[in-house]
Amino acid sequence: MHSLQVDSVQRWMEDLRHMTEVECMCVLQAKTIGVEEDAQGELIVATGDHVARDNLQTLLRRALVVSTELGKMFQRLEKGRWQRVHSTAVRANCHVRSLVHEYSAARNTPAEMQKYEKSLLEKCMELTTITERCLHTEDKFFLKSMREAIHEILTDVSDSFSHMIDMALANEIQILIRQIESSDSVYTIGSAISNLLSLTQDGPQLCSIIAKEGAVVALFKICRQDCFSDLYAHALRTVASICCVEEGINQLEKVDGILCLADILTDENSTEAARAEAAAVVAQITSPHHTSTQHLGSFLESMQDIVTALIKLCESASCGEVFLLASAALANITFFDSMACEILLQLNAIHILLQACKDRKRVDTPYSKDQLLGEKPSSSSPSEGAACERVQQKAAVTLAPVPRLIELCRSPAERNNSDSVLVACLAALRRLATGCPDSIEAADHQQLIKPRLVDSFLLCSNMEESFV
Repeated sequence: MHSLQVDSVQRWMEDLRHMTEVECMCVLQAKTIGVEEDAQGELIVATGDHVARDNLQTLLRRALVVSTELGKMFQRLEKGRWQRVHSTAVRANCHVRSLVHEYSAARNTPAEMQKYEKSLLEKCMELTTITERCLHTEDKFFLKSMREAIHEILTDVSDSFSHMIDMALANEIQILIRQIESSDSVYTIGSAISNLLSLTQDGPQLCSIIAKEGAVVALFKICRQDCFSDLYAHALRTVASICCVEEGINQLEKVDGILCLADILTDENSTEAARAEAAAVVAQITSPHHTSTQHLGSFLESMQDIVTALIKLCESASCGEVFLLASAALANITFFDSMACEILLQLNAIHILLQACKDRKRVDTPYSKDQLLGEKPSSSSPSEGAACERVQQKAAVTLAPVPRLIELCRSPAERNNSDSVLVACLAALRRLATGCPDSIEAADHQQLIKPRLVDSFLLCSNMEESFV
């Protein structure tokens, strides 16, 4: 509780400076205050390793402030609260001007972006002027017509601002990519990669911008140079994050990224960390959630080598994280193409993976067991609970003996009160009863097999209450 309070206060202190700066600008009618030559605004470029990342994070934070104000305007406009609409318009106008002026001072902005900035500032001023006019009248017809006009301008301002921020972010990302491409320093390149990785955590929209600016191409250039072998793992982790969007996967295929991944996975001199991150990229690009994976034609050419290398990585993994990444990649590949299943059978992969289940050092989380159909672990979070349910469902239809299935049906606690696990167990029991009717006792058959599935489900789901 104490840490949360500290974080909240710290965030408030950070935001307070933006708010007070803007209020000063409101009083001075958006005139800038002179500063000494060596003083710099928040977005001014300085020396240091973390400046690029700080500039980007500041830009995102300031953009969020403006977006929040514009969102408030939409809400207050709908309610007809004209005084607040105008005050919010003034604040938004000052926030935008402050951001644009500081960023223009910090960077040589492209000509196209300068046009957007000029147009945006004009629209913000128009918005402030037109909302002020609405304060001095109570004519309902006039206010209704003004509301429509303001809504149109506000929508235009929001779209223009979003586009301008995207251009500014793209400009900053280009600077990081140029550092990766032009520098010979491992430290400089590593710092730029760290900044890119940090940005990928801000959502898929930013990942799309990063991919479009050519980050995947630059990162794979690093992964093809022996002199930067220490950066392979870091670069591949960033690639995996970028490939959460289709633009990243498309860029990966264009630069023959699959071949590079196969080389790293099969190279015995590659570190375990690099091979694990290569497996993470494979897991990401073959995820069933992507619609573009079927276009990865080059993947089929390297599938034999990749699957073989992943099996070896599962077998030799030194920790649970490495095993999880490799097994997740294998699981996704089996959905990607049926040929992978044949390769797994040839390599005796089932035996290797099931043996791994006995090693708590390697298979130490519900997520790993979700890939391998392991035993039921305990869980303490919603995500782990969901993984446990998937494990139990898969185990019920593949590995569980009859007594265990009956126990899962009759005991809600054993199945974590999961209805989906109950349905899977009932379905598995009914299939077993068809082939081996003698394996189920008469009492169990009467309750779990003979009734309709829905009736057995209702009986078992309420069984705990029935015995009380």
